[in-house]
Amino acid sequence: MIAGPNGSGKSLLLRLIKGLIKPNSGSIFLDGEDVTKHPKKRMQTIGLIFQDADTQIVGQTVEKDIRFGMENLALSEQEQKMRLQKTLNLLDLSQQKEQRPRTLSGGEKRRLSIAGVLVMEPKILILDEPFANLDYRSVVSVMNTLLNLKKTGHTIVLVSHEVDKTLAHADQVIILEKGTIAAKGTKEQVYSHLAEHGIYVPKQVPIEDLSWLKR
Repeated sequence: MIAGPNGSGKSLLLRLIKGLIKPNSGSIFLDGEDVTKHPKKRMQTIGLIFQDADTQIVGQTVEKDIRFGMENLALSEQEQKMRLQKTLNLLDLSQQKEQRPRTLSGGEKRRLSIAGVLVMEPKILILDEPFANLDYRSVVSVMNTLLNLKKTGHTIVLVSHEVDKTLAHADQVIILEKGTIAAKGTKEQVYSHLAEHGIYVPKQVPIEDLSWLKR
């Protein structure tokens, strides 16, 4: 998880990692390999889901939207069908397969934006404020989706300012402040330092209760 106050550089960092912006200095490593000068490799290996799901939805139906990236890669029809069905099942979108994206709920749109990226089989999935503008029911749906993806072996980088509702599920936490790493470590190591970096957490609340999901 990456957190930090507004203007700390969270979204900029994601775009640098993905390869959408060229870094002026420094290096980007992936699995121990320096990929700073290989943005195409980062584009293929890393999937980025933006804060506004609508900006990533381009198909006239759920199926066509998920197929869009695969068609651009000229994958065989057999491969497309296999990946499509796998992704629909994984993100619980089978019932909406023929539905127009504009008719979906906020949570369904978010899951569709994830599906369109996930079907490309990236090694790393990065989400920028995935709970923004969602009601509680949709947030729970998306959170459960991310936890299921984590269980199936996907590496997920979650950027959120709502640490008080997501921290319980993080393995590692990075706090950004003015473009630099202010703190990093496990959630247990970082928890006591959140307030001093302008990040709200309820007082005297156990880490395991800092979740959108009711226990």
